[in-house]
Amino acid sequence: MMNQEGLEIEIRNDLRPGDLGAIVQLHGECYSAEYGFDHTFEPYVAVPLSEFVLRANRRERIWIVTRGGRVGGSVAIVTAAESEAQLRWLLLVPPLRGRGLGRRLVGEALAFCRCCGYESVFLWTLAHLEKALGVYRYFGFQVRQRRTHRIWGQELTEERHVLDLTP
Repeated sequence: MMNQEGLEIEIRNDLRPGDLGAIVQLHGECYSAEYGFDHTFEPYVAVPLSEFVLRANRRERIWIVTRGGRVGGSVAIVTAAESEAQLRWLLLVPPLRGRGLGRRLVGEALAFCRCCGYESVFLWTLAHLEKALGVYRYFGFQVRQRRTHRIWGQELTEERHVLDLTP
């Protein structure tokens, strides 16, 4: 797939040297520029992402979006419990937004969850991330919990969304 600048957009599942750092950096830079998050957001992404990489669990997977060979986004599924997965690290850089890539990534992640036999998927997001919330609502995620507290240099409302995968 090509983007407007003629750069090839690729989605892959294999981690390569530099990917982990690029994903952490994108999260730090995007959330700082767009929402004013401070430096404490990067370790929030880096620590569990590093643990995910080191586990190499066959019931976990990451999708990495590259544009012209550079990391431009991601999403992952991690095991929370035997029957429950967590969707994490959904992010696309601004030039890749509005093309249906977020919906595609979440769709592929949910298909993977079904293949792995998970009964439900949850995610944590922020109440003000309207575009992401629209993607989650599209797939049927429902808010099950809200908490407002000071985190990443902001007073934020986090929401836990859940999707039941059982027929």
